[in-house]
Amino acid sequence: MASRINLLSGVLALIFTAALASDSSPLQDFCVADANSAVFVNGLVCKDPKTVQANDFSFSGLQMAGNTSNAVGSRVTAVTVAQLPGLNTLGISLARIDYAPWGINPPHTHPRASEILTVLDGCLEVGFVTSNPENRLITKVLKKGDVYVFPIGLIHYQRNVGKEMAIAIAALSSQNPGVITIANAVFGSNPDTPSDILAKAFQVDKNVVKFIQSKF
Repeated sequence: MASRINLLSGVLALIFTAALASDSSPLQDFCVADANSAVFVNGLVCKDPKTVQANDFSFSGLQMAGNTSNAVGSRVTAVTVAQLPGLNTLGISLARIDYAPWGINPPHTHPRASEILTVLDGCLEVGFVTSNPENRLITKVLKKGDVYVFPIGLIHYQRNVGKEMAIAIAALSSQNPGVITIANAVFGSNPDTPSDILAKAFQVDKNVVKFIQSKF
């Protein structure tokens, strides 16, 4: 009997732990974000439902191409809770990505979301890298209408391998997925990450590190 009780206790503990590890379900129809609130919480404070308007659930502008005249040749137009308050507590967001020919969306991660990418126009090489120690690159070339998923937290990228502009829509499993662009985080931190640490990590001379840091 004691062993059964211990087993049951262990199973209940695992279930409870799993429940705590997932996002809570909304406790009301919606919780439109109140950007003007001075209260700081994990997420955003709800507006009074009586003041909510249709515009709180609407965003306009994804029909417009992003400006890709930059060093990487791409532009991400995000629609997160910051742009669309009605996303608050719903656990979803999306983005439009425009790519110039041979432009890239450089290696990055989303610390709080998985991503599913759909190619609307053009041809994209996409890939992600698995965690240590394997660090396996899983890559594929996508054409119009193809879909690819990037698991949460893994480093991933896209590159336009066509001669024309490419467009994709990405859906993400968080109202605020976050983004960490690897090059910016490593070489463009504020203040700078000490060059001797980066030199040892990348097995290069400190002058090489300082040169790369100067680019950010």
